[in-house]
Amino acid sequence: MAKFLVKFDGEKCKGCELCRNFCPKKIIVMSTHINNKGYCPPMIERQEECIGCTSCALMCPDGAISIYKEED
Repeated sequence: MAKFLVKFDGEKCKGCELCRNFCPKKIIVMSTHINNKGYCPPMIERQEECIGCTSCALMCPDGAISIYKEED
């Protein structure tokens, strides 16, 4: 089974939570870290459950999310 790695550019994020709302697995949570813009960027709670659907990246208005397929 393929594994996926989700990376957030926390400094681009404005904390809109669209990524969190559209994740079908509900594995995205908002961190307690505050970025330079004063927002709490998202993070993955259970990376191993990511199915690589790209919903989060597609919904991000700031282009702050990248998804990578990990090689076995």
